[in-house]
Amino acid sequence: MTKHPKTAGWRDHPRYPDPAIETLDERFEPYRIFSAAVERLYTGCRWAEGPVWFGDGRYLLWSDIPNNRILKWEEETGRVSTYRKPTDFANGHTRDRQGRLVTCEHGGRRVTRTEYDGSITVLMDQWQGKPLNSPNDVVVKSDGSIWFTDPPFGILGNYEGHKAEPEVPQAVYRIDGDNGDITVVADDVLGPNGLCFSPDESILYVVESRGVPNRKILAYDVATGGRTIGNKRVHIDAGPGGTPDGMRSDVDGNLWCGWGMGSAELDGVLVFAPDGAKIGRIALPERCANVCFGGPKRNRLFMAASQSLYAVYVNTQGVEGG
Repeated sequence: MTKHPKTAGWRDHPRYPDPAIETLDERFEPYRIFSAAVERLYTGCRWAEGPVWFGDGRYLLWSDIPNNRILKWEEETGRVSTYRKPTDFANGHTRDRQGRLVTCEHGGRRVTRTEYDGSITVLMDQWQGKPLNSPNDVVVKSDGSIWFTDPPFGILGNYEGHKAEPEVPQAVYRIDGDNGDITVVADDVLGPNGLCFSPDESILYVVESRGVPNRKILAYDVATGGRTIGNKRVHIDAGPGGTPDGMRSDVDGNLWCGWGMGSAELDGVLVFAPDGAKIGRIALPERCANVCFGGPKRNRLFMAASQSLYAVYVNTQGVEGG
């Protein structure tokens, strides 16, 4: 399927400054660009997730999980095409430090790497001899280690994977970048979902999407050596109806979090300062599942939201490698 940006737009004449970009705290003002409006680049998904930017090819990939495909948006032309189908119900993506695509798959219940020649390498599909649940989101640290979450969401039914019973606990895993050794870094998260590191990689943030009574964004200190985490704490309590999902950090340590589902007033992206204060919002007409920074300067926020892909330029940069 191919669509030109002109047919994907959801507003003919956005106002400047765009009222969809809302300042909740004066600390957000420096990140707004007066004449930058939220754009819809594509629509026609069933559940959009896992955007990842490829600067060397000037394109973005993202998942359409129920349609079992990865889509590709080209920066130069705005053309959208199918990058891969089937995908074993791919969800979250990132790139490793060699530029290869790393993917979480619900259907295969595994984490894979796409090699330069297009072949697929399985990085992990089991723990202690039993299949994983349904790997959800993934990040790669500067030391090459791969960190991912494994909740059971993709095996609860046959819409985003294959219905099955969990055989291992929910957890956050680390795959060593040098020797491939696998460790559980956290098994105390209820519904581990999106994750990312702070700019200096001293903190790991993890979305607890089944938190009681509210969803939360947890913070862990990364130990010296970068192999373990500790000092678990609630960084952000999403409050009633709050639904953080995927997130990324900018170079100043702000968290840009996909949000929504509780009510239309919450759909979009919420931005939090390093101290956890809510400072900004990007309102979308759909629930946003995940985000990434891209473009030549890493200053364009791409937002995978329900049936569509959105983007907006911001006056900051995403963390390199994120």
